[in-house]
Amino acid sequence: MTAPTAEPTDADLIKAHAAGDPHAFNELVRRHRDRMWAVALRTVRDPEEAADALQDAFISAFRAASNFRAESQVTTWLHRIVVNACLDRIRRKQARPTVPLDEQGPQEPAVPRDSMGERETRLVIKEALDQLPEDQRAPIVLVDVEGYSVSETAEMLGIAEGTVKSRCARGRTKLAKLLGHLRNPTDEGDVPTYESKHGEGRR
Repeated sequence: MTAPTAEPTDADLIKAHAAGDPHAFNELVRRHRDRMWAVALRTVRDPEEAADALQDAFISAFRAASNFRAESQVTTWLHRIVVNACLDRIRRKQARPTVPLDEQGPQEPAVPRDSMGERETRLVIKEALDQLPEDQRAPIVLVDVEGYSVSETAEMLGIAEGTVKSRCARGRTKLAKLLGHLRNPTDEGDVPTYESKHGEGRR
């Protein structure tokens, strides 16, 4: 029997795309679009702007793929391009979106076991994130929402690890104040207060 062909890795797809394979980049987009969309939506906070930022990011990635260096994961490289595209749009707009996001919008995957209480809490958290300055929101989204390490986030944003930690610390302090009514005073909760603790970003 012929052994099954191994599925190409992301790095394989990048190389194939750079070599002229017309299908390789489409496969890369198919694999990672949902997660990139989630990052764009949480960063830009507006579905139309997020869609445009994501399109800009994939065009940039398509053009820059031949320059990709395998010093990081392809997903890390893609995230950095997406986040940068989002931040570019935020800076150009100089305005905050005011339309509340539907937790289960047509382009965002539905979250199973979502109760009404959970939905309301998540919307409150999203509104709180929206009040953070862009330089704090992006690290918070990547570290605390997407689960990336401080070093990975630093690489994506093109800033020092210490800067990621300090921005996360300041952002969490603001979130703790904005979301204090959600916390049980006798419980540590999910949002740490950094008024009595200093500086270390959560990995």
